[in-house]
Amino acid sequence: MRNIWTLYHKEMLESLRSYKLIWVPVVFIILGIMQPLTTYYMPEILKASGNVPPGMLEGYEMPGSAVVMAQALGQYGTIGMLILVLGVMNSLAGERSSGTIEMLLAKPVAPAAIVSAKWAAQLTVLVMALGLGAAGAAYYTEQLMGPVSWSNLAAAAGLYGLWLLCAVSLTLLFSAWLRGPAAAFLGLLAAAAMSLAHSLLPSLLDWMPAALTAISAEMMTEGDGMAWGPIFSAVVLIVICVASASLFIHRKQLPE
Repeated sequence: MRNIWTLYHKEMLESLRSYKLIWVPVVFIILGIMQPLTTYYMPEILKASGNVPPGMLEGYEMPGSAVVMAQALGQYGTIGMLILVLGVMNSLAGERSSGTIEMLLAKPVAPAAIVSAKWAAQLTVLVMALGLGAAGAAYYTEQLMGPVSWSNLAAAAGLYGLWLLCAVSLTLLFSAWLRGPAAAFLGLLAAAAMSLAHSLLPSLLDWMPAALTAISAEMMTEGDGMAWGPIFSAVVLIVICVASASLFIHRKQLPE
């Protein structure tokens, strides 16, 4: 545990020096607050465009605060996931190419400690970014549209964060044996494949981690809909990714 804590501290220091600990949460905050702002000012935006058919805006209904918050969390499924994946793609690949991994493994440090510390550092960045982004979105939603259930928001954001963590863990696994861009591509491809499979067969594959996005939206709008199958499968996937990445790194260990 002491090695993991030391390596985790090093990873967080690098995240701070590279400004990742700052710019990733800033992007998540911008993504989050854009949803309530664009929804609230949509009639003015359409009027300003000048191409709105007469009477179209009369039927415009402002969605409720819960719906807007569910849409705000949904913003993180594309651009937010892309940013997180790009941020983790060189975590192991960069250190493999620079030879840092071999230097670390020459010391009494287990491969699992290296991977666990990197995964924990990415989890910290994710929690900070998603927490601040959701809080920013909730603040503007409350100001413009009405009160937000913070307990529902915490549960919905936690479920959505678990789905994002699956994509991060997959990319970390691929970065243990591929170059950074290839790891990012495969991480996003695997997440997209799970989302596509779940959208095509929702009732058959409702246990997959990709179902967490729909459960998160239901939790936000209705305050219910918790399902343990997707949570369990997501946890299993993350554990497999971390363990497999440790095995790949173990193969880089120099013979004694």
